[in-house]
Amino acid sequence: MTESARYTSVAITLHWVIAVLIVGMVFFGWQADDARGALRAGDTSVTLGDVRFLFNWHKTVGLLVLTLSLVRLGWRFTHKAPPLPDGMKSWERFAAIAAHWGFYALMIGLPLGGWITASSSSASSAGWLFNMESLPIPSLTGENEALHEATGFMHSKGAWVLLVLLGIHVLAGLKHHFADRDDVLTRMLPFLKTRG
Repeated sequence: MTESARYTSVAITLHWVIAVLIVGMVFFGWQADDARGALRAGDTSVTLGDVRFLFNWHKTVGLLVLTLSLVRLGWRFTHKAPPLPDGMKSWERFAAIAAHWGFYALMIGLPLGGWITASSSSASSAGWLFNMESLPIPSLTGENEALHEATGFMHSKGAWVLLVLLGIHVLAGLKHHFADRDDVLTRMLPFLKTRG
């Protein structure tokens, strides 16, 4: 397989780092929601500090995903993706392209939506690695309960869309490797040998 038939090492690194961060971000988000629910229910084993700790990690990882996704998008615009296999059906090509752009929309949109949600709350949105209290948009700074509820709902549901898309993405890669026996998976997993 030629180098042009694989993604660049930068694209591969960003792909896997962002994938791991997304899983971590979802984990911290779920843990934070569970801890906040337990605190509100009067569970004395959970403290406000526990909730803040988990939300700060969720926000920090989310902002890392946003930053790296913007870098990856810039890299994608300046470095051509390897071609899809000739034998792919037209609907598979469409689905592959739509899924990739869907990932970009979610990897950028979900952190921004979370940031808007945090910015429209009276609670601090600071993350440990990114000390930002709120988005620098006056209308989003401070408490706006309606906006907070709406963006929080979309942020939560969007996370499920991302997880479903991630599952389909993994299954599609395995299908290409084991059923179609083409080199789609080796484009992003360079330790796999090409079948050619």
